[in-house]
Order: sequence, then structure tokens, then C-alpha cells
Amino acid sequence: MSTSQRRCGWGVVGAGWVARDFVLPAIAADPAAHLVGVHDRDAGALDGLAPAFADLDALLAAPGLDAVYVATPNHAHAPVVRAVAAAGVPVLCEKPIAHDVPAAKEIVAATDGVLAGTAFDQRFHPAHETMAAMIAAGDLGVVTTVRIVYGCWLPGDWTTPTGGTDNWRVDPARAGGGAMIDLAPHGIDLTGRLLGEDLVDLLALTATTVHDYSTDDTAVLAGRTASGTLLTHHVSFSTADPLPRRRLEIVGTRAQLVATDTLGQDPGGTLARIDAVTGTAEPVPFDTTAGPFARQLAAFGAAVRGEAAWPWPLERDLALHTLLLEAACP
Repeated sequence: MSTSQRRCGWGVVGAGWVARDFVLPAIAADPAAHLVGVHDRDAGALDGLAPAFADLDALLAAPGLDAVYVATPNHAHAPVVRAVAAAGVPVLCEKPIAHDVPAAKEIVAATDGVLAGTAFDQRFHPAHETMAAMIAAGDLGVVTTVRIVYGCWLPGDWTTPTGGTDNWRVDPARAGGGAMIDLAPHGIDLTGRLLGEDLVDLLALTATTVHDYSTDDTAVLAGRTASGTLLTHHVSFSTADPLPRRRLEIVGTRAQLVATDTLGQDPGGTLARIDAVTGTAEPVPFDTTAGPFARQLAAFGAAVRGEAAWPWPLERDLALHTLLLEAACP
């Protein structure tokens, strides 16, 4: 884009519920963005969407296209990203970067020289940004532990909020796994975002204990950064939605931060600081109206326009993806 005055023209590939419920509304709400078109290889998935493109090449040739958001199932990320990158168009691809490590490596190689990122929207939740700033300022003292619980209820016959019945997230051939590969990438990425350093060691135990499908419905992970901060992370497709299931804790020698219901696609939740001397819990204010998807799309759009850098290279995302997939012990 030649000037900062031009709005970022987005294409979206994959018209499932994430695109419909979060990506497209985020583009529509951004005054610095507009929608060029949506493509899905399933023509029926495009019902009610406009402009709709039945052909990916046609979308990539559309006038005013500045960036593409890839929201396909995991196994289809690589061929779409290759096509977008070959057209010289910046690309933001849903997490995980791919269903396996070889495909993720293909994506990194294909995007060499093209602005590209993985869509970890939770990096942009205002509560998480507030936590990262407090940690960086030393407010918590020495951070010893990150504790994350991130769960949901996802049976095999789950239907999407938009009425879809193809639950590819529990198909290991397309997803690459189950609860662990779907939910744990958020926590692993977010740990590095919060601490300013990534995990270097990771172990995981997976199990299928509730649902009748051929991949894991729960996992427990343990990790460690180079400086010795530890991570414990529980992810689940078998936690009933009314139960407490989204909690993020950062434990330090001076204070502990506790975030509730900030993990996920929606704005809001709560954040509290517990003082290590007095034991007093005080609420920490943050913007409860700003959605992480909207903030993510705005940040990538700014990078496309050359107004700001995109600080998370795909090589870093590949390293964490590899760490995760090599950690699993069924």
C-alpha cells in the first residue's frame, strides 16, 4: 500500500464460523480496512456472504487486495498460504500454523520475503497486554510460574454457531490432533508474549476420556523457559461450558495476576493483582470492550501499510509449533 491513508483491503479464505463470527466483523468494524472478498472451496459455505469468490485465483487477482486471512481447516493452510504468497500478498494464517511440522515448514519457506503471521488473537486481548506490561515493569518481582486452564465442550457431533456440521477439529487427518493442537498453541504463544521469552522445554500428556473420537479430548502440558519460569497448562474438549474453564495466572515473588475468562475470542473478563505481602486482591482495569480479533486485524493492517512492524516472525511460530508436536505422549 502506497500511503497510510489507504484502507487495507482484506480477502478471507475459509468461510467457517471463526470467519463469520469474528474475522469478518473485525474487518467491518475497522475504519482502516475493508473487505475485498471471501473464498471457500465449498460454494455452499459462501451463502449470504459478499463479495464471494468461488475461485481462489480470482480473489488473489481482485483489485485492491492488500492482505489475506486464512481461516481454513489446519491441513489446508499450506496450499492456500503458498498461493497467497506466490501472488505477493501479505498473509495472516489461523493457528496452529499447520496440522503438522512439515506443512508448517512449507509455509515458512513459501512466505520468505512476504509479510506473514500466525493469527494468535489472544496476544491482543487488552487484559493480556496489561499483564505483559506489568511483568515487564517488574511489578510481580521474579516470575516463577505461569498457570493456564483453557477448556470447552466439543463432542464429536458438535455443530458450529453458524449451523455447520463438519467438526474437522476432532479429525486428526485434518486438524493434526484434538484438544492439544487446537487449544494449547494459544497458551504456548501467550506465555512468550507475557514473559518476553519463549518456552524451550515442553512435555505433554494426552488422553481421550469422555468423547468418542479418535484423537485427544484433554491434555496436560508442562514447560520451562530458558530463565527457568515454569508453565502448567491444561486444555480440554471435555469441560462443560458452564464450569470455570478459562483461567490464566502469573505467579511472582511480589504479586500474582489472575485473569478469568480472558482466554478466547471475545472481549471482557476480569483481571486481579494479589499482593504477596498483604494477600489483598485488587482489580486491575483494562479495556473490556475491545475484542482481540479486531485488535489483531488492525495491527496486521498497520504492518501491511508500513505504519508498524509485525513483531512475531513465522520462524518463531514454527519453533513453538515443533516444540508442541514433539512434546505429546499419548
